[in-house]
Amino acid sequence: MEKIAERIKTLRIEAGLSTRQVGEAIGVSHSTVNRWENCKRIPDALNIKALAKLFNVSADYILDLDLVG
Repeated sequence: MEKIAERIKTLRIEAGLSTRQVGEAIGVSHSTVNRWENCKRIPDALNIKALAKLFNVSADYILDLDLVG
């Protein structure tokens, strides 16, 4: 769970976006994004998909899935 939070926060910062901007882009509140980044909640599948699309990465990257080996 910590790795997911870290990935979301890092992607957001690298994109130069606030939690409010991310929330508006994917249809959730900024406090929801904040909870994800602080390991208070885990985004559901639809939100993972929206985040992946927003940041132009795979859902596997956000979920820290290593499918090799």
